Amino acid sequence: MDKRIRKIARTGYVSKGVVYALTGILTLGAAIGLGSSSEGKLGILKFLEEQPFGKILLGLLGLGLLCYAFWRFFQSIKDPEDMGNSAKGIGKRIGFLISGLVYLGLGVYAFYEIFKETNQGTNGKVNMLPSESLPYLFYAIAAGIAIKAIFQFVQAFKGDFLSKFHLNTLSNRKTVKSIKWLGYAGLISRGIVEGIVAYFFFKAADTASQESIKGTSEAFSFLRQNSEGPWLVGLVAFGLICYGVYMFLMAKYRGFKD
Repeated sequence: MDKRIRKIARTGYVSKGVVYALTGILTLGAAIGLGSSSEGKLGILKFLEEQPFGKILLGLLGLGLLCYAFWRFFQSIKDPEDMGNSAKGIGKRIGFLISGLVYLGLGVYAFYEIFKETNQGTNGKVNMLPSESLPYLFYAIAAGIAIKAIFQFVQAFKGDFLSKFHLNTLSNRKTVKSIKWLGYAGLISRGIVEGIVAYFFFKAADTASQESIKGTSEAFSFLRQNSEGPWLVGLVAFGLICYGVYMFLMAKYRGFKD
């Protein structure tokens, strides 16, 4: 595989790791009372924008997210890892395509936040879709996210994600253990959050209301409603931090086919 493609992929993994690590850190801080919450991917972009040199940070992250989107599209179309055209292979490649679209949107949104006019705004809400089509759209999105959540659990259970690292070539056993346990914790936590988001979309389909759309931040709010909420939120947030660090390890140690 071309070295430039590998660099783009590794840059993308780092950016994805930043998003998940910051999501976990800010959520964990809010859960233990050390700060306000900026949960969710869009919340992280807002958080970075508010920091010193926020526009620069946002631009760097946006560029990295676009790199990750490009890598996902490359995996889907060019199939550099020979997943093939079997049902399983096509399913994975479609998943890569959807993931690429999600992170393309995040990357574009990051640059939109940089260049948008600060005085613009509107109090009105625009209904982009006819109401009769909303249930079908929401059911489709819910099904896709639910499948993705299940896939996270299956990956963790089978340990399939470990094959990307060629662990037998790594001499440092601490690094091998870190990859394993960070991967397990991160995938399970990510699956929990995505499962809750899928539930929200199924619920939104029943009411056919855009007001019912909820994402990662609402998933954490849902966890808090339980009597053990702060502990649940803390554990899941810690897991997302683990997933972020796992992405950093992916950027450094992931193997690619020549």
